[in-house]
Amino acid sequence: MAGQNTGVVLAAMIANGAIAVLKFIGYLLTGSPSMLAETYHSISDTGNQVLLLIGIKYSQRGATEVHPYGYGKAQFFFAFLVSVLLFGVAGWESLKHGIHELRAGGHGTETGAAEFLSFTLDVSLPVDAFWVSVAILVGAILFETYAFVKARAELKRQMDEYGWSGYRETFSETSDITTLTAFTEDTIALIGLVVALVGQAASRATGNPTYDSLGAVVIGVLLMLFALLLAFENKRLILGESLATDVERDLQAAITDHDGVAHVDDFRTMFIGTGQVLVTADVSFDSGLETGEIDEDIQQLESKLEGIDDRVKLVYIEPRL
Repeated sequence: MAGQNTGVVLAAMIANGAIAVLKFIGYLLTGSPSMLAETYHSISDTGNQVLLLIGIKYSQRGATEVHPYGYGKAQFFFAFLVSVLLFGVAGWESLKHGIHELRAGGHGTETGAAEFLSFTLDVSLPVDAFWVSVAILVGAILFETYAFVKARAELKRQMDEYGWSGYRETFSETSDITTLTAFTEDTIALIGLVVALVGQAASRATGNPTYDSLGAVVIGVLLMLFALLLAFENKRLILGESLATDVERDLQAAITDHDGVAHVDDFRTMFIGTGQVLVTADVSFDSGLETGEIDEDIQQLESKLEGIDDRVKLVYIEPRL
């Protein structure tokens, strides 16, 4: 699992880093508010991928006396930081800039950028800056599509493996919050790029810069909404979510149906990392069993539970006679 989501995050980081540079160049050429909003977005996304990679690396540390269940939840914490940064840096800055441009009427942004290039840097473009911006946005869409397809493929693999019916159930059930974050960011990025392209095209066609400024506002609102969604998804895992009820039922039934087990007194599960579940159970065994037989049954039960669901990594069974 770690190797798979590392590849997803690396693909997103490379794509976002390249796109951020292209978008900033596009902003300098056009002064487009939506292009600046998209620049904020890509810079934030690139930094976010770095945080996700740190979370993956940190979560791979072994268990210690202070952290007896390991550091698997580190990915949940760093992904939560990503949602905060996505909301505060990319979303808020994009929204604020778009509103500022709407209030100013959008006048002077494109001219100011053009003057900066032609007089300050003594640069003259052989083509219309608008078409350079369009080319940058189209190129960014191609980059983001690559990252999106990679993240989507990993989510689809999990959907097939665990029988989830669709993206809605996957969002509420998956513990792979790193891939989920990358997928969400890539989705927003593609939507934002289309919004920026439409906004610039509308302003170009009508001569009214308001459409471009509105694009920045829409991008900012989208980023903030999706950031809140990610934050809530991280919250459930940070607080210690259990496996789905039907999966818990299968695991508990495997214990109950085991020879020598009288009944299960208590049964609990909790995610302790991406694809890592802790199972605890208080089990009453038949009174005629010897201690050695109970120990053997416990070992068999541990193997059986791990075989039913590969996310089960730690099993603690407390025997009761």
